[in-house]
Amino acid sequence: MPLDTLIVVDDPSVWPIELPGTELVKARHYLTDPAYQNRRRVRVFNLCRSYRYQSLGYYVSLLAEARGHRPLPGVSAIQDLKSTSMIRTVSDDLDELIQKSLRPLRSDEFVLSIYLGRNLAKRYDRLSQQLFSLFPAPFLRAFFVYSAKRQKWQMQNIMPLATSEIPEDHQAFALQMAREYFRGIRPRAARRSRARFDLAILVNTNETEPPSNPRALRRFLRAAREIGFAPELIGRNDFGRLAEFDALFLRETTNVNHHTYRFARRAAAEGLAVIDTPESILKCTNKVFLAELLRRHRIAIPDTMILHRATPEPVLETLGLPCILKKPDGSFSQGVVRVDRPELLRRQIAALLAHSDLVIAQRFLPTPFDWRIGIFDRQPLYACRYYMADQHWQILRHAPDGSLLDEGAWDTLPLTEVPRAVVSTALKAANLIGDGLYGVDLKQIGSKVYVIEVNDNPNIDAGVEDAVLKEDLYRRIMQGIMRRVEIRKGINRE
Repeated sequence: MPLDTLIVVDDPSVWPIELPGTELVKARHYLTDPAYQNRRRVRVFNLCRSYRYQSLGYYVSLLAEARGHRPLPGVSAIQDLKSTSMIRTVSDDLDELIQKSLRPLRSDEFVLSIYLGRNLAKRYDRLSQQLFSLFPAPFLRAFFVYSAKRQKWQMQNIMPLATSEIPEDHQAFALQMAREYFRGIRPRAARRSRARFDLAILVNTNETEPPSNPRALRRFLRAAREIGFAPELIGRNDFGRLAEFDALFLRETTNVNHHTYRFARRAAAEGLAVIDTPESILKCTNKVFLAELLRRHRIAIPDTMILHRATPEPVLETLGLPCILKKPDGSFSQGVVRVDRPELLRRQIAALLAHSDLVIAQRFLPTPFDWRIGIFDRQPLYACRYYMADQHWQILRHAPDGSLLDEGAWDTLPLTEVPRAVVSTALKAANLIGDGLYGVDLKQIGSKVYVIEVNDNPNIDAGVEDAVLKEDLYRRIMQGIMRRVEIRKGINRE
């Protein structure tokens, strides 16, 4: 079913916007009229004068989320606009684009008015679109200052622009952008009319080692359509569109200090079903947290030390050599080094401590392969053996610049052929994180099984992890996401 679109304003006579396929609603009517409380599949375009806390505009977005409607802006976007740390982060993230866009200016201050991602001057459109995607509110005003000391522009603030504050000579443009915006979303909703819900799959086409290869992504899309989703691959620039969807599936390598975490956090705040959740990303991407969690729950891990000083003696006495040093947030075998000689130990610890206050040191456990058990919804899903790269101690061998040089062989086994201790240990470890999609890496030495790490957003590549279950692997994951959507929307299958 396509979404109904409500344009909610304080006073319809002040903002006489009548667009095909939309309904103009007074804010107080939207908040109090029971007819709006019970409607489903509604997009709310909140054009109230103010979004300040406990204002009409704030309550429109708040109650829209409570009703299962999709407001623009959502409450999380309203909160982000008040966050100085978020504004500072975005300014840093967009630094190159900000400098390029504002370089021709000959003043110390600049105000950018943004109307649904557009500005009257086309040369600012790219910057406007990026800011709209990160702060998805209909109309925005961004303030920039030039620092002579740093010789660069910085975004000092960004805030919602009330309809009453739109300059008279901008009003026709703002109205035209609204028309174009709604023209752009209606055909998309019509194309999805046969689907029950909308699914966004976040990918990065430029990623060198993505969690899923193109063939796997095609299989995910096919499985999603089969069970009733209208799926769409989205990218980093689609942040502002999250409220259009019912679920988000991350297929880009995650990290906390990264847009993938912001996507997960915003999607969860908007009420979407998310795989994987921001909580899972926080827990899995930090090896210090994982080491402490697993140790506290008496799940075997290699002998481990948490270091905060570049002092090699305790490592030599407790773990011996060779040993493994890890960055807390490394991924895909990067940020992990093996130290074989005492004279290198202090140097390597110091190098890692330069980027983190803590470093993980572990006893080296040589094995020909690592187990990877895929877990979803607290159930084992697949089992792989990843073999070490030729003449290397890791599955992946990277060059000093981080590029991939070589990777080991693999095989995928039915779960019935995997040692019971491996599967049960993997389940115990993953269940400490949550009920999402995880890949648990383990080593087996004799009868002893050690957890190496728990990965959110694990690899699912066509021809590798799906070698046993085939298409059913993708179908099971999509069914799990569908269940989450139905639960959020109060739909009972029985």
